[in-house]
Parts: sequence; structure tokens; C-alpha cells
Amino acid sequence: MNKYILAIDQGTTSTRAILFQKNGHVLATAQEEFTQYYPNPGEVEHDPQEIWQSVLSVVEGVCNKANIEKKQIEAIGVTNQRETTVVWNKETGKPIYNAIVWQDRRTSATIDDLKGRELQKEVKSRSGLLLDAYFSGSKVEWILDNVKGARKLAHAGKLAFGTIDSWLIWNLTGGKTHITDVGNASRTLLLNVNKVQWDVLLCELFDVPMNMLPELCDSSGIVAYTDPSIFGEEIAIAGIAGDQQAATFGHTGFHPGIAKNTYGTGCFLISPTGKELVPSEKSLLSTICWSLNGEITYGLEGSILAAGSAITWLRDGLGLIKSASEITELAESVPDTGDVFFVPALAGLGSPYWDQYARGTIVGISRATTKAHIARATLEGIAFQVYDVVRSLETESNIPLELLKVDGGAARSDFLLQFQADLLGVPVERPAGVELTARGVAYFAGLATGYWKDLQEIQQLETTTTTFKPKISQSQRDALTSRWADAVVRSHGWA
Repeated sequence: MNKYILAIDQGTTSTRAILFQKNGHVLATAQEEFTQYYPNPGEVEHDPQEIWQSVLSVVEGVCNKANIEKKQIEAIGVTNQRETTVVWNKETGKPIYNAIVWQDRRTSATIDDLKGRELQKEVKSRSGLLLDAYFSGSKVEWILDNVKGARKLAHAGKLAFGTIDSWLIWNLTGGKTHITDVGNASRTLLLNVNKVQWDVLLCELFDVPMNMLPELCDSSGIVAYTDPSIFGEEIAIAGIAGDQQAATFGHTGFHPGIAKNTYGTGCFLISPTGKELVPSEKSLLSTICWSLNGEITYGLEGSILAAGSAITWLRDGLGLIKSASEITELAESVPDTGDVFFVPALAGLGSPYWDQYARGTIVGISRATTKAHIARATLEGIAFQVYDVVRSLETESNIPLELLKVDGGAARSDFLLQFQADLLGVPVERPAGVELTARGVAYFAGLATGYWKDLQEIQQLETTTTTFKPKISQSQRDALTSRWADAVVRSHGWA
């Protein structure tokens, strides 16, 4: 009987289930979108119960598509939208509030207060992160402060906090297991990345009782089994990773001078730095990429808060396009943007600026501006943000970028990747399957169970890539990036 690895990829706008074969090829995929809630400007929520139901639906769907039985699943890997925060009652298993999504900015005032107390340096030295509403810590605090009776329940040990991976594994195991991997934990503002343990001081800063926190585990390892009532079988849960860590692992074969960028709802650029934490003096995040056999791999990360979501806004907010796939054709219908620049700070600016009060800004509009110019400026705006992060990465690491490996939905756009290569002045490489997130967590799960023997076997799995090489001069590059910098200045501090 053939066996397969099941990757559950729980993203910001949809949930997917993907079955991987021994040769690394995809057997089948199922996907389901779920509801986005925007209670107030700058606020974004998901219904955790709807997310859980979407997981059950896509797992059933992918098995039906592939015509396999659940007992043919060797192991499950779970990858998730990071930083999104769920608090639930351990006794009832029910969330006490909607999940607060990583894009949500409602806790900006709390963050400002901590910055005003000059705590940024201390927080960064412990967590590797900057004080920002993006991360989970202030989100947990907000739920405890704003849901009636929540603090009393928390102090009585009746509440659990988790990112989406923890919530799903809790449900997959019938409420038996409350865990998260160290990579997801490193995105909460509550983990000491040097000691790789929950930090008492950080938890006190955000007034989060430590009895709410999940147990830490490796990214690869059999950490639990599904409850037989869920799928009719006990199946090993053997891989856990936040989406960007999983995508980074999915590319394999990293060495200094190579970085990964995912063009998803946001853009996330990670460059693994090895076994020692590399502190960032400026704007990047020192994060945990993954843990294999108890050995940590650290990385530097730049987080861009709006990429694919800017394209979605053109579709749903402005109605300029009917589907996301139309944007490249529309952008290519004009030779340039007509000097229009779009800074897509729809949820503030992340790396390298970290301005939670920045807002989306389109500058240079004239009577001659068309929707094609706006579409082109949107794709170029995504690439400009990545350029800013890469320059910061080179400064912080003292290593020039040689190659950018890419994945994510927007990476299907040849126009975007060619423009990216032009801006960076280095090749951009896209694998044939651009959704590397599921592949990475499948590798984690397969390594844990012996489905794949070791890293070398994974690196030898057949992959096809397309490479985009830079085509413009340095003077053209300088002119473009200088104009972009002027546009960014105009977006700062608006809210």
C-alpha cells in the first residue's frame, strides 16, 4: 500500500491540504477560502472554528481526489499563518474570541506605551523582535483585557493561548496536546530566542500568564497522534512550522548569500544564518528558522505586511481587476507606471521601517493615469519593498546577496520577478511549484518518520526552476529606487 505525507497549510485567506509522494511530487490538492472579518479600521479577525472546519473539509477533499484511505497517510505536517492569535477555554475547547490576525493593528497604542518606557532594546535582546502590534504578545493581552471574565479564567489555568498551529493540533488530537514548535514561538514576543524558552519578563510585560502557553517542540518529530474520532485513524503529527519557515526549508540547500522570499499576503524574506543567533542592530528580526533533532537554525527576516493583499485590494476594494491573475497582463499593457508609485502600507510598514501608522499611498497621479498604471505600480511596489529589505539584510549580515529564491502566489507573475531581478541586480529563481510552504512542512514530517532518510535525499528530489536575470543598468536602478524612497516618505505616520 502506497503511503503519502499530508501537509495542512493553513494560510491567511485559505486552507489547503496537499498529499506528497515519495518522489516529492504532489498527488492531489484541495483548497477552501474562509471569511475575513474587519470589525473596525485596522482590525482583522478570523473565526477559529471556521478555520478548523475548513481543515476537516480540505483533508476529506484531498483524500477523495486522490482516491486514498486515511490509513495511507504516513504523517501529517501542519504549517500556519504566523502571529495570528487564538485564546480558547481548555475545558470546553471553544475560543473565547475570534482569532486576531497578524495584520491587525488594534494594539498599536499598547506598543507605543512600551516604546515610551524605552523597553525596545531589552525586548529585542530577549526576543530578537521589534516591539510591534504585528506579533502575538499584545494580541493575547488585548483578548484578556477585553473579553469579560477572561483574566479570571486565565489565572485559574482554564485558558490556552496558541498560534494557529497550536489551535489545529489541539483539535486534531481531541484536546490532548497543547504545543507549538520553537519557530512559531519565536514570533510571539514571549520567547527568549537565546535560551529557547518562554521568557518570564516578556510575559509580565504583556501580562500573559505562563500557564496559558503551549509546550515547545522541534519542527520535525512525532509530537502527537490524531484522535481516531477525527479521521478514523491515529495518524502521526510529525512536522510543525510557521509558513515562512516552512517555505524556507522547502527550497533546501541554503548557504550565505542566498535568501528566500515568499510573495504571499505579505512578503517574507528569510536568510538562514546557522547555529548562532545573529542580532540585528537595525530593522530586521532575529528569528528561529527551525529545530531539527534539538539543534536550532537561526535566521534574519524582513517582514513586509502587504504584497498579495495589495493585489486583492485592487480586485475587491477598487474593482480594477476581476481576478488576481489579470494584474500582470494589465501591468504589461503600459511601458511604465507614468511616474506613479504605490506604497502598499495597507496595514502599516514592516521591515525596514516598522511604522505601524504608515498607510497606503499612491503618488504621481495625473489626468493621464489609468488603471493599467495603478496595476503596474502595485506589482512594482511589492518589488520595491523587497529591495529595501534586501539592502538591510546585506548591511546587517555583511554578506552581499547572490541569489533570491522565491515562492508564493504572486511569484507566478513573470513581470514581477523580472522587475525584482532588475531592482536587486541579482538572479531571481522560481521553482516550478511556487507553493513551497506545504512542501517544507511535508519534508519536516517525512524526515521525522523516515519517509525520507535525510536532508541529502530531499535535496536530490527532482525540481525544475526558472531564473530571471537583471536587464537594466545601475543608473536606471538608482533612478527608480531614489524615486521610490521619496514615495515612502509620504506614507509615514498617516494614521
